[in-house]
Amino acid sequence: MATSRHWVLPLGEETVRAARVGDLVTLTGTLFTARDAAHHYLAAGGEAPCDLRQGVVYHCGPVVVRVGDHWRVTAAGPTTSIREEPFMATLIRRFSLRAVIGKGGMGEATRCACQESGCVYLHAVGGAAQVLADAIRQVRGVHLLERFGAPEAIWELSVDHFPAVVTMDAHGHSLHVDVADRSRQRLAALTGASA
Repeated sequence: MATSRHWVLPLGEETVRAARVGDLVTLTGTLFTARDAAHHYLAAGGEAPCDLRQGVVYHCGPVVVRVGDHWRVTAAGPTTSIREEPFMATLIRRFSLRAVIGKGGMGEATRCACQESGCVYLHAVGGAAQVLADAIRQVRGVHLLERFGAPEAIWELSVDHFPAVVTMDAHGHSLHVDVADRSRQRLAALTGASA
């Protein structure tokens, strides 16, 4: 049975390992956005421009506007996570990441790294970019902006009750694999083919 959890960041490994696939979570604290350029740079051994240890990485290229001397996030929807599969396991292990947020799920290497390191994959609702931006209270910093540009920069965001669902837990379970397996079985039953 799914549980609702409120997590205050940063997360300890014990907290993350208590979660199960299907749990609803809200996050309060600091998380970091990262997309393709940042993943490639960090996985290749690039120096982290901020403290990602035991952090939460959000696959997102937020829409930000400058308001006076600070930034405001106007949209913060998840990007498709599978693009980061070649790099994610390395980053989970390198930084002891506790959670990765995105949409669409990730592959076997990430699933194994989550189980080994005490990390979860959280699914954020796609198509709700403005709703998710409402949970962002402050842009605490932006890193690698000049190198990668705004969408690919690492944005350090203070969030309050940011909503997500655990779809890959630290016990090796993946809702994405379960759904794919059930879909194949149903398709096989409908077509008479073997799964």
